[in-house]
Amino acid sequence: MTIARALLVLFLLTLTACGFHLRGQAALPFGSLYLQTPNDHSPFAIELRGALKANHIRLVDKAEEADVILQIASEFQEKKILSLAGIGRVREYQLLYHTSFHAHDQQQVEWLPADELVLTRDLAYDDAQILAKQQEEVMLFENMRSDMVQQIIRRLTLAKPHPPAAE
Repeated sequence: MTIARALLVLFLLTLTACGFHLRGQAALPFGSLYLQTPNDHSPFAIELRGALKANHIRLVDKAEEADVILQIASEFQEKKILSLAGIGRVREYQLLYHTSFHAHDQQQVEWLPADELVLTRDLAYDDAQILAKQQEEVMLFENMRSDMVQQIIRRLTLAKPHPPAAE
């Protein structure tokens, strides 16, 4: 066995010993889902739909056919000034990605209570690198969108019916 192969085997044994495993498919507690979004053609809706299909969730075209209805109430990104340099130039921005959603079934039994997730990233800014910083901003928002999709999938894996409380 070569040294490189021995190191690879040692590395893999170390990873498995610590409990590491690759993220697989999420096991969702329902079979079909209707996805309702403000814009079905937005990059977020397209990526979320793809992630649901990758997890073998049957997406249906009508809410009446679904076990669970996932309603995305809003999804938007925001950019705020975080800090200024001494001469009034922007030194840092804060990027925010907001999504609010909830899930229920045909009988209006809540599966996921209404919730809003907000992701933030800081972006150092430099006037001398405008194009590079614009590209970095685009990449950060794309990464935040993918992270948001994964967070919603994780929440769906834990979803269960919560009947209304008896009065």
